[in-house]
Amino acid sequence: MASLQEYGMNFNPRMKVNFEGGDLTSDAGLLLYKEFDHKLGLSEAVKEMLVVQDSVHHRDHPNSDVVLQKMYQHLAGYHTDDHADDLSVEPLLTAMMGKERLASQPTISRFNDKATMDTAKSLERINGVLQGRVYTLEARDQFVMDLDSSGFAAYGEQHGANYNAHYQQNGFHPLFCFDGLTGDCLGAELRAGNVYTSRQAVRFMGPILTRYESYAPDALIVLRGDSGFALPGLFELTETKGHKYAIRLKSNARLQSAAQAMANPLLNPKKLHERQVHYREFQYKADKWSRTRRVVVKMERLAGELHFQFTFIVTNMTLQPCNVIRFYFQRGHMENFIKEAKNGFACDKMSSTNFESNAVKLQLAMLAYNFNNWFRRLCLPEKLKPSRMETLRNKLIKIAGKLIYSGRYWTWKLCSSCIYREPFIQTLNNIQRLPRFG
Repeated sequence: MASLQEYGMNFNPRMKVNFEGGDLTSDAGLLLYKEFDHKLGLSEAVKEMLVVQDSVHHRDHPNSDVVLQKMYQHLAGYHTDDHADDLSVEPLLTAMMGKERLASQPTISRFNDKATMDTAKSLERINGVLQGRVYTLEARDQFVMDLDSSGFAAYGEQHGANYNAHYQQNGFHPLFCFDGLTGDCLGAELRAGNVYTSRQAVRFMGPILTRYESYAPDALIVLRGDSGFALPGLFELTETKGHKYAIRLKSNARLQSAAQAMANPLLNPKKLHERQVHYREFQYKADKWSRTRRVVVKMERLAGELHFQFTFIVTNMTLQPCNVIRFYFQRGHMENFIKEAKNGFACDKMSSTNFESNAVKLQLAMLAYNFNNWFRRLCLPEKLKPSRMETLRNKLIKIAGKLIYSGRYWTWKLCSSCIYREPFIQTLNNIQRLPRFG
């Protein structure tokens, strides 16, 4: 008979600790996400649409189950494949997956080895189908598509991990598109670490624009990007489709000359101690452009300076110049979206040796990111909607609970002293009012 090991507390000799409390979960709030999964049809979509070129199927852990397990691990904060071994008999996750044991780390590694680019594309399609369902619940008439890249550090022998001078690190250089109004990830693509910012951006954006035209044919769609995406092909793509764009231009001698000619009459020697800001516009055609386009310029002179500094935005929007500039600089929110995907869902942890497996890991993390983002918008009480993933884990997911079996029901008895009981109940009520898809 195994002896009960206890640990004494020096601050109070009468207090002891042991790990014999029974089959408790510390993540009872995942039940809310599972209920939302049931309404949105996430699990069914994964089971129906996941593509894995695999001639051998695991009897207890189909590929779709491995993906769903990883999804829920991401939501609970267990990002690495190794966590699966520690969670193997976790009572809530096993009950949600309908299993006695979860897939182990070796099983997940075998899935990673079987993953191909077709697997990554199937996860993208699943994401798109679920996004379409979300937009039927909240009609949208505007989309702001923020385009940017990011740096993922790599520390092993991952294929495609190269040195990137901009980020001064060895790793990958993925491409992202987020909705600047909601934070939804509209697209993500893993790329080698040494490619330029705009590499394949036109090919990347084409299907995204087409998909969102089908979601809301009459919606206003605006593409926004920094100077790394000032591509003639990107301008022409959005113009041909009838959409808008606001993209920063790198300064050059011709742009500087045109802006300086407008700035000179505005310089007041008597007010050099005051900051000056002016907004103007002019028509401009770069050598590689097929036609002339509107360029808006912000002219700013800091107090005590003699010269103006210029910011150039090429756009086909009809807003006043100051409003174009204000709209463009709101793209800074995208940095927060990327940070949330990294900190909340470990989307930058590319630990597999082959490129295809890491591409699948990125798509899986971004699907988990979006699933949580939809959950925030559609299900949470208003006060919790701005919360980041780590806050939601602390308030809604990390709740102690114990499963009690009776003749007819499985009852999860949650912590009686949970201080977020009311938000939990309100969230559950919000979920259950949603229509069910699938």
